[in-house]
Amino acid sequence: MSPTPPARRRRLGLPRRVFSQVLLMQVAIAAGVAVLATGLFLAPLSKQLDQEAMHRALAIAETTAQDPQIAEGVQNTPPTTNGPVQKEAERIRHATNAEYIVVMDRRWVRWSHPTPGQIGHRVSTDPSDALAGKDVMEIDRGTLGRSARGKVPLYDADHRIIGAVSVGIAYDSVRARLISAIPGLFAYAGGALAVGALAAWLISRRVQRQTRDLAFSDISALLDEREAMLHGIREGVVALDRGGRIRLLNDEARRLLGIGDEAVGKSLDEALGEGRTADVLAGRVTGTDLLTVRGQRVLVANRMPTDDGGAVATLRDRTELEQLGRELDSTRGLIDALRAQDHEHANRMHTLLGLLELEMYDDAVEFVGEVVGDHRVTAEQVTEKIHDPLLAALLVGKATVAAERGVALWISDRTLLPDRLIDPRGLVTVVGNLVDNALDAVAGTPHARVEVELRAEGRTTVLRVRDTGPGIPEERRELVFTDGWTTKKPPAHGKRGIGLPLVRRLAERQGGSAEVTEADGGGAEFTVVLPEALTEPELAPEAVGPATPDAGLVPEPHLVPGPSHSAETTTAMDATDAKEESR
Repeated sequence: MSPTPPARRRRLGLPRRVFSQVLLMQVAIAAGVAVLATGLFLAPLSKQLDQEAMHRALAIAETTAQDPQIAEGVQNTPPTTNGPVQKEAERIRHATNAEYIVVMDRRWVRWSHPTPGQIGHRVSTDPSDALAGKDVMEIDRGTLGRSARGKVPLYDADHRIIGAVSVGIAYDSVRARLISAIPGLFAYAGGALAVGALAAWLISRRVQRQTRDLAFSDISALLDEREAMLHGIREGVVALDRGGRIRLLNDEARRLLGIGDEAVGKSLDEALGEGRTADVLAGRVTGTDLLTVRGQRVLVANRMPTDDGGAVATLRDRTELEQLGRELDSTRGLIDALRAQDHEHANRMHTLLGLLELEMYDDAVEFVGEVVGDHRVTAEQVTEKIHDPLLAALLVGKATVAAERGVALWISDRTLLPDRLIDPRGLVTVVGNLVDNALDAVAGTPHARVEVELRAEGRTTVLRVRDTGPGIPEERRELVFTDGWTTKKPPAHGKRGIGLPLVRRLAERQGGSAEVTEADGGGAEFTVVLPEALTEPELAPEAVGPATPDAGLVPEPHLVPGPSHSAETTTAMDATDAKEESR
């Protein structure tokens, strides 16, 4: 068996809990203040009692010196124990409760004294000041012990000094008054200490509740852990006080929001500017996992209120996830397009096989030529108007997806975009989002059609996407550009409501605009203006587009058929549109 470990010896010192330490310190402070106040009160009280005793002795001495029998007795009788001076002095002493009244002549000889045997002898203390005409107050020791004394000169009828009167009040009585005042003083001090201790206990209880009865070392450790956690996690944390001002930001929050330490102490609107991000963090928009766009980042925010009236908001970066989701959507669209092409290709092969088995060789050759021509026309119609390869490839792919979904994708005759784009990928994002939204809006409706118009005006690119869908009510035309707002079912990879806000932010970042209006004939028309989107042309004539149609004539837009369109299908759709326009 292992030896029993020795018991740990408890170290003497302050208690560990905050409650106990605060209570102990406050009681000690209250006791110290009570003792100090008592001492400060007793010191002047003792001095005040001495002054009162000396003033009283002086007053008795002045009263005695003004008695005519005292002055007459000193002049006309000898100093005896039964003389008039002794009798009058003793009468006054008993009346005033003085310790002694001594009357002396100019030779310092006593004419009165509480002890008769001292009469006729010289006084033990120097009366020179009193014999010189001065009033004297002092604390001194004589034959009767320590006393508070008052000495005054004794005058005859002609106002000549013939002696002095000395009156003493026992110092024991002064000290007795001081001592008698101490119990009451300590009683008041004890009461004040009790009230202070009660207040200290109440305050300590409040501190105990607020600190969860933790020790100072535990609080210090928690603060260290909090700092390490806040600056180590990959989520942004924003702490707000009850006034909605920022009081804490961790490193990830600074990175995601693009703000620094100067934002601490400011309101969200001051630090971030007005917008959805500030509304979400301030709690003006409620919910969980709220989407917002800050700069080029897609953020997911959650907000939790705290007991002190503030709140803590967390931020997660979904930019990469949203990009992956969009790439997944694009991949699915490409797969759908390939599936549609495969399906159409199988139908064409079956048709070709049937023509060959029927030995209709001329019809087979004509059929193959039409199929190849359809694909060539689809690519040529796009590339002759849109010279940027990325945009052209995007629209060719979208045409295939549109055809599979039963939607006619048109490229307007007004479209002409040279291969001088500064940021073709940004424009691909804008066009892709708007075309996808338009396809979703018109899918499943009769005579569904989406028209794309892209043209250059100097160095400015103007994009218009029109559809024949239900359109957007006027009161919602600004709401559709709000982060997270959508009427569509969320996709498998996450949430919707990001595409249109990104389109507007991309346009505004380049100094342009994005807006939606009602299209001619119904539906929605999105217009995006991107200034400075094109480089300067090398030669001035190349910047000039082809001649515009005659005034009053509206050019027909070109249909971009997908792989599932045959020549007959294209002709039928043209005829249908012509009938609609004739109505």
